[in-house]
Amino acid sequence: MTTPRHLKLVLLWHMHQPDFRDHITGEFLQPWVYLHALKDYSDMAAHLEAHPKMHAVVNLVPILLEQLDDYAAQFKRNDLRDSLLRMLRHPDLDSLGRDDRVLLINQCFRANHVKMIEPFAPFKRLHEINRFVAGQIADHVQYLSGQYLADLVTWYHLVWTGETIRRDEELVVQLMTQGQSFSHAQRLALFDLVGRVVSGTVERYRRLAQSGQIELSTTPYYHPIGPLLLEFDSAREAMPDAPFPRTGNYPGGRTRCIWHIQRAQDSHAARFGAPAQGMWPAEGAVSLPFCQVLSERGVKWAASGEAVLLNSLRKCGMATSDRDDALYRPYRIDGPNGIICLFRDDRLSDAIGFEYKGWHGSEAVIHFIGQLERILERTPEDEVPVVSVMLDGENAWEFYPYNGFYFLRELYARLEDHPTIRTTTCKDVLVDASAMARVRTLPELMTGSWVYGNLSTWIGSPDKNRAWELLVSAKQTYDLVLASGRLSGNEVERASAQLAACEGSDWFWWFGDYNPSDAVRSFDRLFRAYLANLYGLLKLDPPPDLDEPISFGAAEASTDGAMRRAA
Repeated sequence: MTTPRHLKLVLLWHMHQPDFRDHITGEFLQPWVYLHALKDYSDMAAHLEAHPKMHAVVNLVPILLEQLDDYAAQFKRNDLRDSLLRMLRHPDLDSLGRDDRVLLINQCFRANHVKMIEPFAPFKRLHEINRFVAGQIADHVQYLSGQYLADLVTWYHLVWTGETIRRDEELVVQLMTQGQSFSHAQRLALFDLVGRVVSGTVERYRRLAQSGQIELSTTPYYHPIGPLLLEFDSAREAMPDAPFPRTGNYPGGRTRCIWHIQRAQDSHAARFGAPAQGMWPAEGAVSLPFCQVLSERGVKWAASGEAVLLNSLRKCGMATSDRDDALYRPYRIDGPNGIICLFRDDRLSDAIGFEYKGWHGSEAVIHFIGQLERILERTPEDEVPVVSVMLDGENAWEFYPYNGFYFLRELYARLEDHPTIRTTTCKDVLVDASAMARVRTLPELMTGSWVYGNLSTWIGSPDKNRAWELLVSAKQTYDLVLASGRLSGNEVERASAQLAACEGSDWFWWFGDYNPSDAVRSFDRLFRAYLANLYGLLKLDPPPDLDEPISFGAAEASTDGAMRRAA
């Protein structure tokens, strides 16, 4: 029987949060891991569960999984290390001190105002009361009542519940309908719901993977930019005129890069039964040496952005004029035994990430599927195009109505039964003869990422370079202390975990005057605090340079900073 002409669609959702824990106290300094689990990871699992013929890749970063496991253990032991959760279940919010009140008020209005505050009249009223009182009374946080704080922390968690949870859990409907004057018992019930959802997150994705519906991929453990760990200068390929850190390359970068890759594979095997076949490199950042390291560690596939592919084809002297012919196929990097790399369609990926949020859900789905159908029409009849749509699976949805519920529901329903579009996974592409018939060898790979096709989001500006210089100095100190043998095995392990957290990409992402100042300030403080903690774990005083802010951001930024277009 002849296989009907069709298109292969690889849809990859990337789930990531940096390590928000203080490695000395164990306290979570930001609540974003459990809040995204409550809203986005739960919804994304539910949509897949509701459409069992829909296939996708879900990329779960190991440090995110570690933190989800940490939260699950906290709920199980009833030993909370997150101040917001402690306040949700606090029996007497009237008794909160000033610092806790400031923290609660500052945190509970950190949400998308258009989609998460204004649609809910009682929550909007809480926001208006806070603004009014702040304009009338000095140190206004002391004036606000315990009931006000109870309503505030309850509503904040209500708006962070996923749309599928709101439709399945009667408690959420009851509390939203009541609107105010929430009792301690009601807050405890909501706390229990949060614990149940967060604690069950990883198991839901494990079941989806075991069924064969999804592929679980991974990322180097703490989400570092691998090419920069290996060599700063590799970034000059795509940004030759940018300034770079004065320190030279990151010391011991290859060893650190391998550490993140191997630890990711070990943790993936421990959680899901086997190492991941593929990796979404942090931010799709690749270089030829980095892909060679991945291949050496047994990784079968990786992925990056369209601009990286086009830059690489030009570097190799290969044709780029026919976008479809260049983009919709797998590539083997660096010879016949090299890793397979897929390159995402930036237009379609950014359409989901940025454009469709303002469309009616069904119209967005019609447009998206229409684009895929036209790609197939333009492909030679004896070939099977492989289209890769890869993007953030958590931050986009707060900009959609109902957390993207109607868009995702209809998208999956239409794709499940489409006669010529077949959803698949990266590992299945590797064993699909029709897909691999289009594979080409890419002898050279231009260093870059899915953002702008270069690494300018993480290096090459004064504040980003200063952050690298501070990290390089800390790493040099780390190396000297470990070589001295002064630390015990447990102390080395704790210092190494703190170093790894500092090597993550997120700090460098946020430094820049194009990001909102509040977010930049928060991540700046965290990064410098983590470096200071590293020195403390090495039994040294932190240098005074860490007292000075690295970056300030902009009072009026063009975006919220959490997401960025490819170009």
